[in-house]
Amino acid sequence: MRVDIFDFNLDKSLIADKPADPRDASKLLDLSEEGRICDRHFYDLPDILQKGDVLVFNDTKVIPARLYGKRGEALVEVTLYHPLDGRLWWSFIKNSKRLKPNDKVVFYTDETAAEVSEFFAIVREKNGEDGVLIEFGCEPDKLGFYLEKYGSMPLPPYIKRDKPGQGLWNRYNDKEDYQTVYAKYEGAVAAPTAGLHFTPRVLEALDKKGVERVFLTLHVGAGTFLPVKSEDTKDHKMHAEYGIILPETAERINKAKKEGRRIIAVGTTSVRLLESSADEKGVLHPFVGETDIFITPGYKFRIIDMIITNFHLPKSTLFMLICAIAGTERMKEAYAYAMSHQYRFYSYGDSSILKCVNKI
Repeated sequence: MRVDIFDFNLDKSLIADKPADPRDASKLLDLSEEGRICDRHFYDLPDILQKGDVLVFNDTKVIPARLYGKRGEALVEVTLYHPLDGRLWWSFIKNSKRLKPNDKVVFYTDETAAEVSEFFAIVREKNGEDGVLIEFGCEPDKLGFYLEKYGSMPLPPYIKRDKPGQGLWNRYNDKEDYQTVYAKYEGAVAAPTAGLHFTPRVLEALDKKGVERVFLTLHVGAGTFLPVKSEDTKDHKMHAEYGIILPETAERINKAKKEGRRIIAVGTTSVRLLESSADEKGVLHPFVGETDIFITPGYKFRIIDMIITNFHLPKSTLFMLICAIAGTERMKEAYAYAMSHQYRFYSYGDSSILKCVNKI
């Protein structure tokens, strides 16, 4: 399938660089019924859903996986995306051309200069699309401490922030804003952004409505934001991500499906893990492991009835996925509507709720 099918022009002024305040005041484009479009706010979500609906949340927690470092006088920006063990991580590195195996990169902040920093990594391998494999110099049980001290939230590249030494370092509240209120298990290097709109008051209203909540875990990788560079989808390589669906979660979702209740995924990450662990008959099974599932139009969904999701990059795997869910023409029309009505796009942007029209 040609990638340019999923291209569109977006005014950069619509790209949000910070979330709505409060979070649930963001706009919500309601596409929950075919042939209908309605402007709402996210705090209206309980009015859209029904008693007995099941919301499936991704409870991964984002780690501060962006690091600023020096190799000699050269500055580099490191975004971790996939661990191999307690020390080895695959990463994307800006200005990596000069790096060679065995080079030492020392990390720094505004408070701790590279010359006195004790946090460093050694370049072990460079491998094209896979990026750069680095090995941290600290003990594995100390890595979390150093990431909290030296790291910042791994915001996608279209959200600009100052680097250390370039102004008001960390003047934004990203360590709180770029985390869902229900985040629990550390391991993601990108947020499951559809969940950023939920607040305690929305969750309480959903509980009162009788909407059921279940959780799975998919540790989102930085590759989720990368545009597809190949001309055809068959030539695109997905980065694997680690996920867990507990037996009790699978049991609750299967029970709801048998009873005819709707399964509503909160975000594309929830969809990808659900579909990775469902069989051809639409039965969900427990899951522990990695998934690199790539969903494009023509796919028949086995689990979900609806999805809550943000507005995505052109030619991205995420936009392809929602086109598979709701139909390519429907989504192109919806995006044109959203742009003309000043909806805010991407990770800190507004939300939408879509009906799945392509099911087994």
